[in-house]
Amino acid sequence: MARPPQISGAEWEVMKVLWEASPLTGSEVAERIGGHPKTVKTLLGRLVRKGALRYTEEGNRYLYRPTLAREKYVAEESKSFLRRVFGGEATPALVHFVETVDLSEEEIQELRELLDRRAKGEKS
Repeated sequence: MARPPQISGAEWEVMKVLWEASPLTGSEVAERIGGHPKTVKTLLGRLVRKGALRYTEEGNRYLYRPTLAREKYVAEESKSFLRRVFGGEATPALVHFVETVDLSEEEIQELRELLDRRAKGEKS
């Protein structure tokens, strides 16, 4: 399968709204993110051209929906981030986050359990 198209930070905000609830009109998306309708409609047009969204016409309205699940984008963005920032290596990235992010005891326990499962060959 081809990689999902690159999307900007502002486009991510639009996509998040549509991953939560779709189909939506441009006006509905603008209302949910608190953005200017014209700006949001420009972003929607870009996302359609990139292939991240598709739309259907219903009367005089366009209803937008994502072409791929959020998980596909998150997976690709994560890989891209690892390649760009950590040379594709997961361990330095994990070490960085564990050392720099304030983790609760519950989060630390969750990470321990995840690592234990992975060590046993299980996936979550």
